Amino acid sequence: MSGLFLARPRVLACAVLSVLAAAPPSAVALDGADAVTLDRVEVTSARLQGVAPFDVPASLSTVEVDGTAARPGVSVSEALVGVPGLAARERQNHAQDTQLSIRGFGARSTFGVRGLRLYADGIPATMPDGQGQVSHFNLAGAQRIEVLRGPFSALHGNSSGGVVQLWSAEGTSPANGHLQASLGRDDSRMLSASVRDAGSKGDRIGYALAASRFDTDGWRDHSAARRTSFNGKLHADLPGEGRLQLVANHFDAPDAQDPLGLTAAQVQADPRQATAVATQYDTRKSARQDQLGLRYEQPIGGGHGFDAMAYGGQRAIEQYLSVPVGAQGNPLSSGGMIDLDNDYSGLDLRWRWSGTLAGRAFELTAGANADRQRQHRRGYENFVGDALGVRGALRRDERNRVENLDRYAQAWWRFAERWSLLAGARHSEVRFRSSDRYVTATNPDDSGRVDYSETTPVLGLVFAPREDWRLYASAGRGFETPTFNELGYRADGGAGLAFDLAPATSTNVELGTKWRNARGMQVEAALFRADTDDELAVARNVGGRSSFRNVGRARREGAELSAVLPLDAAWTLALAWTWLDARFRDSFPICTGAGCTDPSVLVPAGNAIPGTARQQASARLQWQPRTWRLALEAVGSGAVVVNDSGSEQAPGYVVANVEAAREWRLSHGALRMFARVDNLFDHAYVGSVIVNEGNGRYYEPAPGRGLLLGLRWQWQAGTD
Repeated sequence: MSGLFLARPRVLACAVLSVLAAAPPSAVALDGADAVTLDRVEVTSARLQGVAPFDVPASLSTVEVDGTAARPGVSVSEALVGVPGLAARERQNHAQDTQLSIRGFGARSTFGVRGLRLYADGIPATMPDGQGQVSHFNLAGAQRIEVLRGPFSALHGNSSGGVVQLWSAEGTSPANGHLQASLGRDDSRMLSASVRDAGSKGDRIGYALAASRFDTDGWRDHSAARRTSFNGKLHADLPGEGRLQLVANHFDAPDAQDPLGLTAAQVQADPRQATAVATQYDTRKSARQDQLGLRYEQPIGGGHGFDAMAYGGQRAIEQYLSVPVGAQGNPLSSGGMIDLDNDYSGLDLRWRWSGTLAGRAFELTAGANADRQRQHRRGYENFVGDALGVRGALRRDERNRVENLDRYAQAWWRFAERWSLLAGARHSEVRFRSSDRYVTATNPDDSGRVDYSETTPVLGLVFAPREDWRLYASAGRGFETPTFNELGYRADGGAGLAFDLAPATSTNVELGTKWRNARGMQVEAALFRADTDDELAVARNVGGRSSFRNVGRARREGAELSAVLPLDAAWTLALAWTWLDARFRDSFPICTGAGCTDPSVLVPAGNAIPGTARQQASARLQWQPRTWRLALEAVGSGAVVVNDSGSEQAPGYVVANVEAAREWRLSHGALRMFARVDNLFDHAYVGSVIVNEGNGRYYEPAPGRGLLLGLRWQWQAGTD
């Protein structure tokens, strides 16, 4: 039976959809369940205000961040366990960002996040070139995280294989907040606090402030880190139901040690070790980011409204790599130390209207946004004489600029009693400019420019057989430009940037169903396919640098299933399962082995796209009788191929976690104590991989069994 499940996920997914579509809802619902009255709430990921998420023809998950989780609140990946279609892999390496991919998009990223659109309080955390990061997402002040998957992600522009949005809490009255401290393995310590207030009734100004500090010695050798984060939101209510919001964010992570990846043999010998060159070159990374955002929302009568958002920020990176001294002898080498300064800003203007068309509910949105990134990239040798891991001579100096100008429109229409339509289109123009300031007799001028443009239409249809049941279909196109990091080195080893790279374009389709009842039971399922042309993949790794090429066609297809099942008043079971088949459809040549410059090894058509797992699943059984909460989790993943040739893979795994919490109600709030054991059975496994790592150090082992203890005081004024 288990063999059939593993061998025929497509049959299982189709069967699930068929059962949900063919069976009367009364056959699926709990006995005595009432019809559901669906709330009208804003769907921020789909840019809809008068439409419930249940009525959107897309896979949309909302994760509430309410402070009850028995977790430290360090990484966004903690909250994303159980979201189908999404892989959030913690690397045990705080010098690198969390690995995020959605339905196989973003899986090739060796650092940072590519192929996905990221937002924090509506402010892009993805730059115009498609490079993003989630390190500054502040969970201490978060209220919810939205994850949008499927064709409608394309309405967010370049590199929108999926969308992840974090929204921080609003100021509320009476004043409230929290103080939380936790201790975990490897001397990991997390302290966070928040305060929120909106004044007394009639006051128009409110605020929400949150800060956190994290320190760890690291599970692996040479992986100590410190992170400081702050997020502040100030809002002012304006006449006519308008609102003005100011959002400030600060993130600082100095000298986070990088243990680098391990080979398979090193993982077997000692999964906690760091690669020898990591200590030899003292590989590390410092990141600092500060940004401000301003949002303005104003209804203007007659169903019309106007929204505006402006933001600006700075992000500085200083990173010491393990590039060998000998490799830096090449006059075209950019050294082994990166000094990167980014200034970025943007503006989004949007008009919306809600009314009726032919007597049926109708909503229309149109707008434009422009984003700009100014990048000063310098490279230095990572040695001075015999001293390694220090800033040496200058080897690269570029002034890069990337900007986009997008126009978009979408319309939602309930054109019949049981039918609704959502359609939209976005036209994106992305411009790259590079000015080389490091020109020598042996290193020519590498300046250049390239422009990309694409129009991405989307269309979705929803049918409502009953008030508590939806069937939908959607289709659209998307595109992904190369990032500046991928443009940075030519595949032929020549001087200059790889301006010959073309953007990857995708055609996406999805079929899905959603059902829920008045008792809180929810079931969602979807089938999806994305066909990509001009897929981007690694061409070669030489001297610590990766170069990329377009490799033809690829396909990502699969199925998702999720369910929340209240078993009785105290017991809840949550399930999520994803099957993903992500493959190259054309063959292409690659380099293999360290220092390879001749792409002579052919990757055959049909090879799996590295970084993707065929299956992943999670289950959480929770018991919450009044003041106690106990939970048992199981999280599993299939094997993950680590390189294009498919010669190696990280084995699949299943791990169990258990947690317990006890709450005491006090006169001014509540005191909560929690404990959590991760990897209960101390299973040895690889938690994340470094795709196509040039030295064969693909693997980043996950930690063994670990205990977390925490205490949280949730306070509220005026509760005597």
